[in-house]
Amino acid sequence: MARGPIHYGWYVAGITFLTLLVAAGIRSMPSILIVPVEQEFGWSRATISFAVAVNLVLYGLMGPFAAAFMDRLGIRTTIVLSLVLVAAGIAATPLMTAPWQLVLLWGVVVGTGTGMTALVLGATVVNRWFSERRGLVMGMLTASTATGQLLFLPLLAMVVQEVGWRIAVMGVGAVAIAIIPAVLLLMRERPRDVGLAPFGKTEIESAPTPSTGNPFANAIGALMEGMRHKDFWLLFGTFFICGLSTNGLIGTHLIAACIDAGIPEIRAAGLLAMMGIFDLFGTTLSGWLSDRYNNRYLLAWYYALRGLSLLWLPFALDLSFLGLSLFAVFYGLDWIATVPPTVRLATNAFGREKAPMMFGWIFTGHQLGAATAAFGAGVLRTAMDGYLEAFLLAGLACLVAAGMSLMIGRAPNPPVRVAEEAA
Repeated sequence: MARGPIHYGWYVAGITFLTLLVAAGIRSMPSILIVPVEQEFGWSRATISFAVAVNLVLYGLMGPFAAAFMDRLGIRTTIVLSLVLVAAGIAATPLMTAPWQLVLLWGVVVGTGTGMTALVLGATVVNRWFSERRGLVMGMLTASTATGQLLFLPLLAMVVQEVGWRIAVMGVGAVAIAIIPAVLLLMRERPRDVGLAPFGKTEIESAPTPSTGNPFANAIGALMEGMRHKDFWLLFGTFFICGLSTNGLIGTHLIAACIDAGIPEIRAAGLLAMMGIFDLFGTTLSGWLSDRYNNRYLLAWYYALRGLSLLWLPFALDLSFLGLSLFAVFYGLDWIATVPPTVRLATNAFGREKAPMMFGWIFTGHQLGAATAAFGAGVLRTAMDGYLEAFLLAGLACLVAAGMSLMIGRAPNPPVRVAEEAA
C-alpha cells in the first residue's frame, strides 16, 4: 500500500480532510442553536453569544498546544482524544438547564476538543507529508471547513425545525465517534513510517529528533520566540481580522440576522451552505495560487474584497434573499481563502518544522478575533436591535488588514532559521 501508484500522503490528506470536515460541522452548529435556545430558555442573545465566544477562543488557543501534542504523542492519538472529548461534551448538552452549563459544554469542552483538530492539524500534515503542492493541499484541507458547513448546516437546521435541537446535537456527536475507526486505520505520522519520502522528494528523510519536555512549555516557548518577529505580529493581526469577519460574525450571526429580516432558518442555513460550495472552489484555488504568486499580494486582495462584501451586506439584507444570494457567492469565494497564503508566509518565516506551532499561535489570533465578533455582535444586536454596526465595522477592519498584508516580509526579522522559500 505504501508504494502503490498513489502516494500515501494523499490517503493521510484524505483522512485529515474528513476529520476537519466533521470538526467544522460541529464547530459551526451554534449558529443554528442561537434562536432555538433563546426561545426555549429565554436567555439573551448576548448570553448565548458569550458561550460561542468562549468556544471560538479555545478553538484557536488549543492550536499551538495541539501542535505540541502532535509532536509528543502523535497525530493519530491527538485526533482520537479530540473526538472523544467533543463527543462527551455533546452528549451532555441536552441535559443543560442553565447558561453556565452552555458555556461549560459548548464553550469549554467542545471548543477545546474541536481546537485540537483545527487548521493546525492541516498545517502539520502538509509540512510533514508534502514537499511539492503544499499550497494546493493546504487549500483543500482548509476548504474542508466550508464543506463541513455545506454538509451539516442545512440538514441540521431541518432536524432542529422538525424534531428539535437536542436530536440534532446528538446526531453530530454520533458522527464524531463514527470516524474514529477510520483515523486509527489510515492515519500515519510521517512518510518514513511507510517507507516513503515526502511527496515531491526522492530521499526518505531521517527520523526527526524526538520531542522532549512538557508540550505546554514547548508551545509557550514558541510563542515567546514568535513575539520577537514583526511578521508574526502582522500575520497574527491580519488573522485576527480574518476570524472577526468570518467565523465570529458571519458564521455565528448570519442566520440570526436573516431570521431578524424575516428569512426562514432553513433558507438562511442554505445561504451558509452556498458559501461553503463557493469557498470549496475559492480556497482550493487560493492554495493553487499560493504555490505560484506573491502571497502578500494575494492576502491583500482577499481582505480588500471581503471588506467590500461586508460593507454591501446590510444592503443585501434589505434586498432579501436575492441580495443575500449575491453576497453568498461573492463572500463565499473569499471565506477562508486567506489560510493557504498565511500558512505559506508562516512557513517562509519560521521553517517547516517550526511552522505548525507558529501557525497555531497565529490561528489563536484568528479565533480571538472570531470571539470578539461573536460576543460583540451579540451585544450590539441586543443594544441596537440590529447588526448594521457590526457588519460595517468588520468591513472596515478588513480594509485595514489588506494594508497590513502588504507589509509582511518587508523588513528584516531576528533570525529563527533560514527560510526555505521566497515569500
